[in-house]
Amino acid sequence: MEGEKHIPFPIQRIFYLYDVPGGATRAGHALKSCHQFLIAISGAFDVVLDDGHEKKRYHLNRSYYGLHIPPRIWREIDNFSSGSVCLVLASEGYQEGAYYREYEEFLQAIRSGI
Repeated sequence: MEGEKHIPFPIQRIFYLYDVPGGATRAGHALKSCHQFLIAISGAFDVVLDDGHEKKRYHLNRSYYGLHIPPRIWREIDNFSSGSVCLVLASEGYQEGAYYREYEEFLQAIRSGI
């Protein structure tokens, strides 16, 4: 994969979610300016995206498909199969202040256009 060719942004960070117990939930946050692209490189999981108005569930279970998550979209990842691995490509390096960690704070930011 190449950033800005196959992935719609320059890739600045790569990380994995792994050893997540079957049925567990991860994430539960939104990023203020960072784009992410998620790929199920092993196993399967669901990604629930919420733009503050509508929620959609996506099932990722093939290593040749991925899901682009733009900034300011609340995400939760659940329904992990045993042994699943989620590859995350990000447009920015990690910065603690770049996250909405509380859902109500996210909704307030969306409603106020911050």
